Amino acid sequence: MNLQNLQKLFIDNGCRKIYVKKLSPNDNSKNQVYLGGSFEVLNIFPVFDIKTEEAGDWNKERFKALIHFSWVGNDGNIYAAPNSQLILYPKYPEVRFSGFLSKCQNPPSDLMTERIADRLLFLSVTNNGLALGYVAAPESTLAQEFDNLEIKEQQGVFKVIELPENINTKERLIAELRRIHLLNWIDSKSLTKNGLVPCTTPQCGGYTLEAELGIARNGLAAPDFLGWEIKNLGVKNLKKTDSAVITLFTPEPTHGIYKTEGAETFLRTYGYADKLGREDRINFGGIHKAQVIHHQTKLQIHLVGFDAVSGKIRNTDGRIALLDSEGHEAAAWSFASLLLHWNTKHNQACYVPSISDKVNGLRYKYDDEVILGLGTDFQLFLQQMALGNIYYDPAIKMERASTQKPEIKKRSQFRITARYLKNIYKDCQVVSLL
Repeated sequence: MNLQNLQKLFIDNGCRKIYVKKLSPNDNSKNQVYLGGSFEVLNIFPVFDIKTEEAGDWNKERFKALIHFSWVGNDGNIYAAPNSQLILYPKYPEVRFSGFLSKCQNPPSDLMTERIADRLLFLSVTNNGLALGYVAAPESTLAQEFDNLEIKEQQGVFKVIELPENINTKERLIAELRRIHLLNWIDSKSLTKNGLVPCTTPQCGGYTLEAELGIARNGLAAPDFLGWEIKNLGVKNLKKTDSAVITLFTPEPTHGIYKTEGAETFLRTYGYADKLGREDRINFGGIHKAQVIHHQTKLQIHLVGFDAVSGKIRNTDGRIALLDSEGHEAAAWSFASLLLHWNTKHNQACYVPSISDKVNGLRYKYDDEVILGLGTDFQLFLQQMALGNIYYDPAIKMERASTQKPEIKKRSQFRITARYLKNIYKDCQVVSLL
């Protein structure tokens, strides 16, 4: 195996980047492989489940994130390692890789069970979410070729090699957004499985932008365009975007009355009559911030298991809890479920300001400047929520409330204003399209 062959193998499997770590003697199957001092690695490797492992001492608590991982053999074939997982220790925090040899038919045991310095671990991710790995001995041809490379990009503990077919994803995104900006006013539309259709909903600014990028409407928790999450910023003035409100994600509660007894009981317990006088309708909405009692619902947000002073998760069973005056959980979101959702969506995000025109039929114009957010960590999200910069702003309603079959619309939104975006990314920059 040499570098050219390994790159070709990764490209043939739909990979975009190679992440390379020089292993220390402690990076082995017994001690686990250290992957970084934050949860940022979840931005790189897609996980399909996160479980909590509680302990009497919080220092020993951890998350276990399951991944689909396979080793690349010297014969070029791929061998599944079904017990692979990422272990997330919130105490430090740090992430380690384990289980990568267990039940694999052709694992690199000779290199990954021993305490050998300067081995090279090559990792990549296919376009269908499979993580691939290859390990090279320090004296190998592949290691020598890598040491002769001039690599400038670094992400956490990894040096990053851009593969040829992925080198210009940022440039391609900027080029597409420049084209959209130069179209001037664009009629409101959305792209569905049946093609382009007119759009009349409040989210049409985002749907129109996505349609221009060839993105169909879907509810998938995955990046939209070439690995980038695309977000529309609806504003009244394209040069005043700081106050724009952004919906970061819309996860359903995992705990509380909302989960155990259902949305209908939740609405009948904590909801209120429609403020516009629409009959037989119960609403639940309004901005809910940490440690602030909402004037309408009488509920407040608590970050259970998060230490706002240190910025660390202290309890793997922690959650964002919406509590009533008696301490009952009306709704709650486990950290484990939010970790899974957050890092999938927000590693690379692009925010595009737009204005609307409703006089000449609904249409949109997109700005010549965009905001790019690169690299995030769920604990940054929790820090901003503790400060009140991120808040819960639901839009839940029940119509025909007095009937046997009421109609319920669910939408649990976590939102932020644009001025605070820089606080949830490692790198946040304004980029001109012209």
